[in-house]
Amino acid sequence: MSNSVDGQLGAVAALVRSTFLVNAVYVDSAREYGLTQQQGQLLCVLMAQPYGMSELGATLGLAKSSLTGLVDRTERNGLVQRDPDPHDSRAVIVALTRRGAKLADAFYVETCRRIEELTTGLIPAERDTLAALLTRVVMDNKVPTVFLEPR
Repeated sequence: MSNSVDGQLGAVAALVRSTFLVNAVYVDSAREYGLTQQQGQLLCVLMAQPYGMSELGATLGLAKSSLTGLVDRTERNGLVQRDPDPHDSRAVIVALTRRGAKLADAFYVETCRRIEELTTGLIPAERDTLAALLTRVVMDNKVPTVFLEPR
């Protein structure tokens, strides 16, 4: 663990505090679109592709009961739908509805814009360095694809 030198945080504190920063942006953005943070995450994950419930639970890091409640609430709002899994008659696939896809896209674009604003104090080379270092951390830790690259 390294100490702060000249106001610079160590890697641990910087990662933890940046997580809080990004999380706060995510929560505010979700609220503006009438979503909870978890619903926003669910919509963003489903933008890439539909998922089975077990894959979705693993990707979002949610227990089965929590995931079921989240999908139930989001389905009642008309944003996702459950379809039969063509490979397993006992399972379902969760996919965005047309309305859900439209809302997910708008939420995603706005959230990307807000997160991009967090780096306005950096020059392009610093942004590239930040992206490269965070990519290594994400890849080394096999973080699932929970958010697509901004378009």
